[in-house]
Amino acid sequence: MLEALWQQPHLDAKMVCSRIPSHKQPSLNTVQSTLERLYKKGLVDRIKNGHAYSYFTSVSRSNLLGRLMGDVIHLLHDGRLETILSSFVNVAADLDERSLNDLEALIARKKRELGEGEGER
Repeated sequence: MLEALWQQPHLDAKMVCSRIPSHKQPSLNTVQSTLERLYKKGLVDRIKNGHAYSYFTSVSRSNLLGRLMGDVIHLLHDGRLETILSSFVNVAADLDERSLNDLEALIARKKRELGEGEGER
């Protein structure tokens, strides 16, 4: 459901339901219940539009992925940063050259941001 809303925001429950492949399509009731739970968790927001709500995501895909990864790390963390970094490097080893270059660019950008922040202290 989040995928449908990331692709096209401001959909009502019927429209979200119609964007789910027919072989996986839940009932409209299930979609409405799920959207309500996502709303209560702060993952989607909504606007009253006549008798129905229009839903849109309140979190980006990358932000959600970061939160989920943070939750997993917190759950499995043994107290040593080396364990997390080692696991991440093992996963990164399976990336293609372009993805590794993108990862290096993200790390460099974060280092610059952190370096700029140190000058403000």
